[in-house]
Amino acid sequence: MNKMKISVAMGDYDRNRALYDGRVQIDGCDPVYMLLNPEEMFFRAMRSEDFDVTELSFSSYLVRHSRGDCPYIGIPVFLSRAFRHTSIYVRKDRIKKPEDLKGKKIGVPEYQLTAIVWARSILQDDFGIAPEDVIWVRGGIDTPGRPEKIKLNLPEGIRIESAPDGRTISQMLDEGEIDGFIAPRPPSAKVLNNPNIGWLFDDPTIVAKDYYRRTGIFPIMHVLGIRKELAAKNRWLPAALFKAFSESKAKALELLADTSATKVTLPFVEEQLKAAKETLGEDFWSYGVGANQKTLAAFLHHHHAQGLSKRKLTIDELFDPSTYESYSI
Repeated sequence: MNKMKISVAMGDYDRNRALYDGRVQIDGCDPVYMLLNPEEMFFRAMRSEDFDVTELSFSSYLVRHSRGDCPYIGIPVFLSRAFRHTSIYVRKDRIKKPEDLKGKKIGVPEYQLTAIVWARSILQDDFGIAPEDVIWVRGGIDTPGRPEKIKLNLPEGIRIESAPDGRTISQMLDEGEIDGFIAPRPPSAKVLNNPNIGWLFDDPTIVAKDYYRRTGIFPIMHVLGIRKELAAKNRWLPAALFKAFSESKAKALELLADTSATKVTLPFVEEQLKAAKETLGEDFWSYGVGANQKTLAAFLHHHHAQGLSKRKLTIDELFDPSTYESYSI
């Protein structure tokens, strides 16, 4: 029997490894996998719609979905998650506490990036700093001239400036032209050697654990998407993808727990795994809608409140119905 040929773009994560090396198969499919970095993958998915199945920026997906022009429909496979307290860097010589950021300049690579939506939500909910309270300076982290991958129509009161020609937001932070920096990646290595630059939160892990205990939110960064017309013509395929990606994640967790010879190039793996389960529960990296209601609802609220979603979205409309109904338990 001939299997369906599909292209799949995804990150090179342990939770995807069993798919890529063939230990887990997608029912009925002969996939062509591409392991890409987020910048290339998201740009190609949103600009030229290159892939049948792809990892997507959660924020970019919502921007396009709210406008009704997204070529993909979501599958509740959350390939990237992170507490973004470590994404906020500041000039420690002038910013002593989060509230000091009011009225200051913060550099961002793109206003709509998922990590930055989450960071803004933390600043607003926990410290009363609204998006209108700062000046946003957009520019590349290490390479000048980075544009927004999606055209935005932001509310009045949001102040965005472009970094000067030939300048990066890392350079601007280093030289004191901006007061803060929020991005999925840290500033350049040279900048991190500046003793006046550091995380906003001296111990972001403690702050993030407290955030989770108070909110029950483990931020979602990326979702899986399938081309809409492909899902419509092959109603079995979205559920097959959810099943395969879930099995691949399960195999990664089995290997992570096997510490006879650790599979991760990092010390203290047992301790960190124990701490993650104590804080977030046994299923600490859950897929599916049901286990992620709080996180999804929080992101939808802030995405719309920050002016990125054209309309207020509901959780029900984000994912292919077959994956929502079958795997929300």
